Amino acid sequence: MLSISAGAWILVAMEATGMALPAFCSTGALWTAPSASLDLVLALNPPGSLAAGWALMLAAMMAPLLIVPVRHIRDRCLPRGRARVVALFVAGYATSWMVAGAMLLALAIAMRLAVPRAWLPLSAAALPALVWQISPAKQICLNRCHLQPELAAFGLAADVDALHFGLTHGIWCVGSCWALMLLPLLVPHGHVATMAAVALWLFSERLERPTSPRWIWRGPGKAIRIVAARAGMRPRHR
Repeated sequence: MLSISAGAWILVAMEATGMALPAFCSTGALWTAPSASLDLVLALNPPGSLAAGWALMLAAMMAPLLIVPVRHIRDRCLPRGRARVVALFVAGYATSWMVAGAMLLALAIAMRLAVPRAWLPLSAAALPALVWQISPAKQICLNRCHLQPELAAFGLAADVDALHFGLTHGIWCVGSCWALMLLPLLVPHGHVATMAAVALWLFSERLERPTSPRWIWRGPGKAIRIVAARAGMRPRHR
């Protein structure tokens, strides 16, 4: 999973993936000809290109989050079928996120066309993301992301269980992460840096243990404590 993520990050850095909106987005012309602007956006960003960019973004940001569930699958499957059931799990997970990606990309395009000023779409998305981050619903989704269901060890049942696990895990992951995943799609500059910041945040909050859903701030507290503890263990040089 880490190798896949690293390879995807290299490609992202090389391509500087991001939606190429028309240069006149900041001039206000979109208010007078929104349909023509949408046609131009789709011409610059064909659906296939958007889907490929989203898939690359997922591989870079989400692969590290799959380490624990993939290990859970491998530990409960016979060696000869491990590659197949892991592939089915990843396929199910990717399917959930690709469907969600179509909706998030459509929302991002609509927001950037409706509000052509560079930073306003991001500002508009930041408040819902903050509210979702502290909501009980976010914690419910996070808790579900920690579930490790019983899985069949071999045969068709193992394949079905792996695919179902991937789909459901992906759905709960979408529920947990959708608001933060929208933010990199809305930044006018620094797309890759925003992706990296969101990816680190998502990985850090997965380190937290499941807890009761309630209104509370959720951040990378455990990750910070781990880093601080590691730093404190280093010998001091005089």
